[in-house]
Amino acid sequence: MSDLRSTIDNAGSRRSKLPWIVGVVVLVLVAGIGWAVASSGGGAAEAAGSGEPVRGGTLEFALIDYQRSPDPQLGTNYAESIIANNVTDKLAWQDPDTGEITPWLAESWEVNDDLTAFTFHLRDDVTFSDGTPFDAEVVKANFDQYIQGDPALDINANGAPLFPGYAGTDVVDEHTVTIRFEAPLASALQAVSFTANAGPGFLAPSTLALSAEERTDPTKVIGTGPFVYESWEEQVSTVLVKREGYDWSPPALGHDGEAYLDRIVFNTIPEASVRTGSLVSGTLDATLDVGTTDEQPLEDQGFEIISRGVSGTAIFFNLNASIFPTNDIAVRRAIQLGWNREAVEQTVLTDSYSIATSVLAPSVRGYEDHSQTLRYDADEARRILDEAGWVEGSDGIREKDGRRLEVKLLGINNLVPNKPAYESVQQDLAEIGIDLQLTVVPIPDYTANVANAATEWNVVAANRSRNDPAALTLQYSPANGNGSYLGPDATGVDVDRVTEVLGAIETTLDPDERDAAAAAAQDLLLEEYALVNPIYNPSQVIAHADHVHGIVFDAQSRNHFVDTWKSNGE
Repeated sequence: MSDLRSTIDNAGSRRSKLPWIVGVVVLVLVAGIGWAVASSGGGAAEAAGSGEPVRGGTLEFALIDYQRSPDPQLGTNYAESIIANNVTDKLAWQDPDTGEITPWLAESWEVNDDLTAFTFHLRDDVTFSDGTPFDAEVVKANFDQYIQGDPALDINANGAPLFPGYAGTDVVDEHTVTIRFEAPLASALQAVSFTANAGPGFLAPSTLALSAEERTDPTKVIGTGPFVYESWEEQVSTVLVKREGYDWSPPALGHDGEAYLDRIVFNTIPEASVRTGSLVSGTLDATLDVGTTDEQPLEDQGFEIISRGVSGTAIFFNLNASIFPTNDIAVRRAIQLGWNREAVEQTVLTDSYSIATSVLAPSVRGYEDHSQTLRYDADEARRILDEAGWVEGSDGIREKDGRRLEVKLLGINNLVPNKPAYESVQQDLAEIGIDLQLTVVPIPDYTANVANAATEWNVVAANRSRNDPAALTLQYSPANGNGSYLGPDATGVDVDRVTEVLGAIETTLDPDERDAAAAAAQDLLLEEYALVNPIYNPSQVIAHADHVHGIVFDAQSRNHFVDTWKSNGE
C-alpha cells in the first residue's frame, strides 16, 4: 500500500496519502555489508493514544481467518503468522520505516564476502517459557528442522523456500552460530527477521521433538515470545496469556520487560458484518480485516482506523504460461490491458489501499513504476487479440481453433477487497472477449486446489508478503516458487533466463546493484513475458476502540502486542 504516514498520531487521526520517501540503509558488518530494504510508513505504527501504559486486561481481537495448528513454523495465513509472532521471537528485527535489519535475539552478525555464511552472536539471557535456555544448539536444531523438515514427525520443510540452498548451521560456541548456504543468498538477513507466513520463530527442544499431530496441543508449543498459549479451538479462537519474566523485545521497539496485557483472545469471525457489529457493541476491542464499506462508518462512530500496506508483492494474477489459453502471450498482454484500474480504485478500494503499478509494492526497495504497461487500454487489448487470431464468438467470447477464450482463476477470500476487485476485472475482460471464470475460496480450499495449479488453473491470484526484492525470487523463480509454472510447455519463454535474471537479486548486497537486479526482474515479468497481472496493493486494516493503544505493525504488516495496552485496564 502506498502513501501512508509512518505513524498514527492522535485520537481521531487517519493516515493520509503522501508521496513515498524511499531510502537506503547500509549495514556495515564485521565481514561484509548488509543491505536493508526501504519500507512503507507505519513502522512501529501503533494505536493512537497517550499517557502511561496500564498493565493488565484482556484484548478481544477478531480475524477473518483461523489457525489450522498452533505450530508457529507451519502457518500460512495472516491469523497464523500474527499469533506466531507473539509466541515466538526471531534472530533479527526489520525496521518497518527504514528496512534496516536490527538486533533481536542476535546482538550482532557478520557476513562472509561471497554471501554464503552468516554468523550470529546470540543474547545470553533468553529462555523458552518452559525455562530451557536459548542457545546455539537450539538455533541449529530449529533451522535444521524448519528448513529440511522431519518426515518421521510429519514436519514439512516449511522454511525451504525462504532459505534456498541451505547447507547447515554450525555451532561455533554456546552463543554463536554460522548459517551456511550452497550459493549466495543476499536475502538471508531479511529472512531471519521474516514475520509472515511460516516464519523462522524459535521453538523449544521439547516442541521440536513433537509430531505435527502432537503440536495441535497448544500447551506443548513452547516459544521464547512475550505470550504463551492458553488454549486453541480450531475455527473458533486462540487464547494467549502473558509470559512471565519476558524481557527481550527488539531494542528498536523500546519496550522493556513483560507485555502489558494479561491475555489476548483471537476470535475467528469470517463475516465482516459480525466483526463490525461486535466491535460496535463492545464485545470486541479491535478487529483486523475491516470491510472496505465499514471503514468510514466506524471512524465516524469514534473508532480508530489504523493500517499499513503489506510490503512484498501486489495482489497478483499469476498467469500460467504452460497451459491453454494463457500460454499465448497475446492473451496475457490483453489481460494486463483489458481492465479499468480506476473503476477498481473508485468502487472497491479505500484510501487504505492503492492500485498496483508493479508486481512489487512501492514500499519494497527496488520497486519500479510500470504504470505505462499496467494501464487500461481496451482497444489495444482487442487489437492484440485480433492480431493473434482470436475471433469473437456468438456470445461475445473469443475463440481460436474451435476453443473458447476461457481463463480459470483460483483465488483466496482472505482479504476483504479480493473478490469484488476480481469481479470488476472479470466484467471488463468480458467486454474484450475473455471469459474470466472465478473461484475465490477460503485458504484451506485454495491450498487444496493450488496443488494442481500447474495443469488446471490459468490464473492463481494471491500475494507474497516480504519486505525485500527477493519476494520476486521467492514467488517466481523456476528454481523456487515458480509462480507462473514455467516448464517445457511454457511457449516462448526462456526458462533458464528467467531463473538467471531473478537469481541475480540474491548475488549482491550492494544497494545499486540490487536495485538494478530488481528492475531487470520486474521488466522480465511484466514487460517481456507478461507473466503477471498486478491488481492492487494490499493493506492490513484494523479498527479498534479508543481505549486500545500500542498495536505494532512490523515490516511485513503483521501485528505485535508486546507494547499494546488498554487505558481502562480491563
